[in-house]
Amino acid sequence: MMFLEFFIWGAWLPLIFAYLESLKFEVFQQGWILNAFALASFVGMFFSNQFADRNFAAERFLAVSHLVGGLAMLALPFAQTFWPFFLLMLVHCLFYVPTISITNSIAFTHLEDPQREFGPVRLWGTIGWIAASWPFIFVLADWAKVPSLAEVGFVEWLGAALGTSKEGSALLAAQRYTFVASGTASLVLATLSLWLPHTPPKPAAVGQSRFAWLEAMQLLKVPFVAVLFLVTFFDAAVHQCYFIWTNDFLKSVGIKPNWVMPVMSIGQIAEIGTMAILGWVLVRLGWRVTMVIGILGHAVRFSVFALAALATRADGLQALAAAAPWMAVVINVLHGICYAFFFATVYIFVDEFFPKDARASAQGLFNFLILGLGPFVGNFYWPYVGRVVAANGTAIDFARLFAHPALVALGAALFLGVFFRPPARAQRERAEAAAAPH
Repeated sequence: MMFLEFFIWGAWLPLIFAYLESLKFEVFQQGWILNAFALASFVGMFFSNQFADRNFAAERFLAVSHLVGGLAMLALPFAQTFWPFFLLMLVHCLFYVPTISITNSIAFTHLEDPQREFGPVRLWGTIGWIAASWPFIFVLADWAKVPSLAEVGFVEWLGAALGTSKEGSALLAAQRYTFVASGTASLVLATLSLWLPHTPPKPAAVGQSRFAWLEAMQLLKVPFVAVLFLVTFFDAAVHQCYFIWTNDFLKSVGIKPNWVMPVMSIGQIAEIGTMAILGWVLVRLGWRVTMVIGILGHAVRFSVFALAALATRADGLQALAAAAPWMAVVINVLHGICYAFFFATVYIFVDEFFPKDARASAQGLFNFLILGLGPFVGNFYWPYVGRVVAANGTAIDFARLFAHPALVALGAALFLGVFFRPPARAQRERAEAAAAPH
């Protein structure tokens, strides 16, 4: 389940930003297409997760959602104008986005010790994301420039295949296969969902709101939950900057287009190991320190991106110029820490703190930030920053651009470190009682 869930997303997300530019969509049109994901998270918090919590068996909800979302994704390669593309992406996201929290809810329901066991289960989602990325080294290769295997040895043939990339219209045409891969995986997961463990709805208990999302939002009046809510927004907005600009940035430091997805997936490879030890880290460092480290990972990664960009400029750090591509590639290993130590930890924290009958909606509440409001703001703000640092038609100054998310991440980490004080396990029930509707 986790493998296919994140294969679907990882197949299309890394390259869609450049793909939309190639279709000549206006900047505001690109923003709305990218924000279909965010809009879906808003709907999911108030509607889809409510169904899964109170009215609909989770595994059946998953099957229907991936069937409809997969068909919409398979139609996207044929959409070349704004409205068809936007509407198909919106349909896909409306059905896909809620399944992220639903799969978490299914996993938490059927794991005996979620704090220790969720990491190893969730890492299969990371493996799925990686599996979606690496085949595109060959899909996007320029095979017209690769000699026949019969003419040269295997080593020379492989080197030629790995070292070439399609350009222009040929690259655009090949990138459409990302949607085909995503849609196919969605249909496979729709079928698989029929065999997942039965996860029935949980009707509201006496005295509880019949709206699960409302019960989840009641907990925002608890101070440390409110602090986490605010920090999650800023971290999610910073995280979106990575997906918006890393494609263009990597190509600017010499990475070939067919290698962009694999390079970005290095972070997911590192995430596998990080997720595997997440339970061990949480036991020893606790919620607050683990989350702070995760946010600082963003600050360090964008700082190194800025340094690599500075090294490639004519007036930059010439001593580091040759190392700039390697710096830009290797620092992606921090993505594992950024995701596992903050976002995955938030999901586990929600399962630890929120009432059982509202957990899917509580997951949806934070998905509202992680997949919704944070990216929604980021999809408009970070392109605006890019235009500001490329004033008067100049090339984008990535050193200046990446300084912005690095500073925001640093501020969020400091704020969380000072003000986030979650209660011990023994105090959780008292906190729940104080936050429950009366």
